[in-house]
Amino acid sequence: MQTPAWLKPGLHGAACGAVALAVIGFSWGGWVTGGTARTMAADQSKAEVVTTLSLICVDQSKRDPQLAERVAAIKTASSWNRGDLVLKNGWATMPGTAEGNSQVAKDCADKIAA
Repeated sequence: MQTPAWLKPGLHGAACGAVALAVIGFSWGGWVTGGTARTMAADQSKAEVVTTLSLICVDQSKRDPQLAERVAAIKTASSWNRGDLVLKNGWATMPGTAEGNSQVAKDCADKIAA
């Protein structure tokens, strides 16, 4: 089948426009693939869980009878070691679990030291 001569520039323009739209959309428009969207959602949900659990950690720290001296030790410790101190104190161990979470401990230590 022969395409009319007047149709070829329109088809070329449509194809170039579609490619340009995709490039601009993914580069600057904020478009992402489904896999990237799932990864972003998983990362965001993990961050929210850590934030929520760190509030429980802070509450558990307030129930510690040696709170004042342990908070003083956390405040004088370097930022790298604060989470380890919270883990050692057992504040980052959530009810029903055997071990503490290091990310929760770091976030909890930041909140306690503030």
